[in-house]
Amino acid sequence: MDDALLTLLRKVDTPTVCNAIEVAQGRRGFNAFTRGTVISSAPTAPSVVGYARTAKIAAAVPSNEDAAAIKTRRRDYYRHMADGSSPSIAVIEDLDFPHCVGAFWGEINATVHRGLGLSGVLTNGVMRDLGDVPDDFPMIAGSIGPSHAFVHVEAIGVPVTVFGMTVAPGDLVHADRHGAVVVPPEVIPVLAASIEKLQATERLILEPARQEGFDLAKFEEAWANFEAART
Repeated sequence: MDDALLTLLRKVDTPTVCNAIEVAQGRRGFNAFTRGTVISSAPTAPSVVGYARTAKIAAAVPSNEDAAAIKTRRRDYYRHMADGSSPSIAVIEDLDFPHCVGAFWGEINATVHRGLGLSGVLTNGVMRDLGDVPDDFPMIAGSIGPSHAFVHVEAIGVPVTVFGMTVAPGDLVHADRHGAVVVPPEVIPVLAASIEKLQATERLILEPARQEGFDLAKFEEAWANFEAART
């Protein structure tokens, strides 16, 4: 992924990327996206784009491991987050979902991860400290809560499932207030052109619809042009 594509992806929203992937693949049926409603700590921030750093956490009950093992895994977790290709995004599966209770993400963890070079986080778990977290580190989460409960890291650098979307370490993820998608590797070389084609095609409908005097006849003409451009 070159700098030009990264800049473009940060400017467009995740629905646009979903549609552009279908343009690149030449068919509908792309399904590597989240299901359900997410909550963003920074809904007007640019989209988060990055290669996934993954982990699993839990918080509802204390870990049954000894303190030394918990401490070692937490240290290994931060090493994993700091390693690998950039840009990067943390993708964290809370194993308590859908009954998540402990916020792993708040002012401290968001600031630390941002300092380690990550662009943001996607999690089905809990976030807190809204208003105190960095504005340029969006947290896209499943819920908001006040406590960290017994939160601890269970696994590091493994495939995770967040809102029905499976993410492997190193997958390219695009996320915003709508949710997230995993970008298939084979479409990356043509993704910028596919976004441009998608936007040009959508203008065939949007521009007439925004003009004075738009009516059913003009819609039918615009839709015919739209359909022709998509085939």
